[in-house]
Amino acid sequence: MVYYCQAMVFSSIGFLFYLLPLFIVVYYCLPSNVAAKNLCFLLVSLLFYFWGEHLFTIVLLTSIFLNYICGIWIDRKEALSRKRIFRLGIFLNLALLVLFKYSPFIINNIATIVGATLIEEMGMFELMSIHLPLGISFFTFQGMSYLFDVYRKDEKAEYNFINVALFISMFPQLIAGPIVRYKEIRAYIKERSSSIDNIIHGINLFVVGLAYKVLIANTLATPVDTIFALDGDQLSCGLAWTGTLAYTLQIYFDFCGYSTMAIGLGLMVGIKFPTNFNFPYISKSISEFWRRWHITLSEWFRDYLYIPLGGNRNGTLKTYRNLLIVFLLCGIWHGASWVFLFWGLYHGFFLVLERLGLSRTLTVIPAVFSHFYALMVVFIGWVFFRSDSFTQALYFVQSMMGCGVDSPESLLISEVLSVQVIVAFVAGIFLSTPLVKPIFFKIDSSWSTLMDLSTTPHKSRSSAIVWQVSMLVILFLSIMVLFNQSYNPFIYFRF
Repeated sequence: MVYYCQAMVFSSIGFLFYLLPLFIVVYYCLPSNVAAKNLCFLLVSLLFYFWGEHLFTIVLLTSIFLNYICGIWIDRKEALSRKRIFRLGIFLNLALLVLFKYSPFIINNIATIVGATLIEEMGMFELMSIHLPLGISFFTFQGMSYLFDVYRKDEKAEYNFINVALFISMFPQLIAGPIVRYKEIRAYIKERSSSIDNIIHGINLFVVGLAYKVLIANTLATPVDTIFALDGDQLSCGLAWTGTLAYTLQIYFDFCGYSTMAIGLGLMVGIKFPTNFNFPYISKSISEFWRRWHITLSEWFRDYLYIPLGGNRNGTLKTYRNLLIVFLLCGIWHGASWVFLFWGLYHGFFLVLERLGLSRTLTVIPAVFSHFYALMVVFIGWVFFRSDSFTQALYFVQSMMGCGVDSPESLLISEVLSVQVIVAFVAGIFLSTPLVKPIFFKIDSSWSTLMDLSTTPHKSRSSAIVWQVSMLVILFLSIMVLFNQSYNPFIYFRF
């Protein structure tokens, strides 16, 4: 269930020691003219994407040209024509996404219904092996959000091609988000400045995100893959729960780590990206979970699908219908398979259940019970999200409920829980709670404290030095692990 590629990921030696330092040096050696810096940023972004995608960079360029032209066309036309052009632009974006991401899934299901012979005669089997370009779901959604905003007149069309191209292809958030909207970063693209505080803050965030990815997510990936590769007759209750809990932390620190690195990279060049995670595992309901998990995707579906469908304005039944549609499509957005479709509907079902009255119950019962409910729903959902089939997911859920086997062929939990894995578990549990907020505050303020020597007490300066040295130690440790770690998957690359 992990997409392997040759992309230059942030947690790679090539990016950390070659592309990133080269980009920062060239970027800050350029004149203060924002146009020159934007061109540099764009070229590095395209190089970053080309490193992993080669010829398929054309897909990204096609998306850029399509949305640039449609945006201007919508802006110049009268009301009736604007609507037609807008619909055409959305259709072409979705066609690009369906062609590269969903063609194999669609053809495979058609072949199951009508027979493989007919599909082969039609010459459609070639689409079964079509390549999935990195981040196509992310940059397609960004392009569509731009057309939506221009059509609604929430944003003016951008006539500068470099600006639109940079918005869609900006490498910090190109292949894994956060999903940004043009109106959120238009001011940064047209005019921005960088301060030493922002640069250091960005570096600190990048180091934290790198540690999340390398020290926690990658460490937990090994037991996750080992346990999820077991046959059903080898899966005990303890192993099923170990695998589920490990994956729950792996996917969070993998994705949150990458988003944190992206936000840090943005700050290094004077751009503030939106927050994408807000401690989702402390949620007391599934509604709250989706306000805290992948926030930019949730807001995208809310503003560009749920509200246009009518939201909660047209009666109870239509509200439930809209929720199920949104989460069905949210599931499909994550992957072209029936398992993902079920995962989306599964979350949609609990959101409907909460609107039916469960949410009122969750607010009056002790918080520990509502928190337990939310975690259990999320845990079981992640089992389906990670499994390759419904059969595997059901084996896992059965084992978690105490119906697993304890055969001599089963692995012992001690065989997958090394010292490193246990440390990653403990660190992951702690760092996924708000208990870590004071630490982030000290990291954020430590550089400013060091710079303000005239008014800062000596004790505060000493504390700031400790935090900055800690960041260096974490960076050094992450890099050392990367040099010795050949296993560096990234879950969200296949989305």
